Amino acid sequence: MKEGWSNRWKKLLIWISGYLSIVAFAIVGGYAIVKSNDEELKKTAKKAFIITVIFTIIAAFLAVYSACMSIADTVSAGARDAFTWITSLSIIAEVIVYAVFAIIDFCKKDKKVEVIEEKEDKVD
Repeated sequence: MKEGWSNRWKKLLIWISGYLSIVAFAIVGGYAIVKSNDEELKKTAKKAFIITVIFTIIAAFLAVYSACMSIADTVSAGARDAFTWITSLSIIAEVIVYAVFAIIDFCKKDKKVEVIEEKEDKVD
């Protein structure tokens, strides 16, 4: 009997949940790390966890920077421009990083599938 979701789709779901929110990743990635028997799926969840934490730290830094700018009476145009550029670059980087890792993991063949295909080739 075939499984409903292949590992490729599970890995893609992990990356998408990491991109969408830390809470969604905590549910999906945590479940994959704790309940999964597949080591590849666990490695993907751990990679996605590291990437998610990095971008969460960047978002926290930008939130503090924004709060400091709003508290200050006078903020130079350079500080506002820097904030705008850093925010834009972090958003672009986040989309690119998650997309690249999701595509790489989605396009990789599962080891289990390769073993099954090799056995079928030997039988023929």
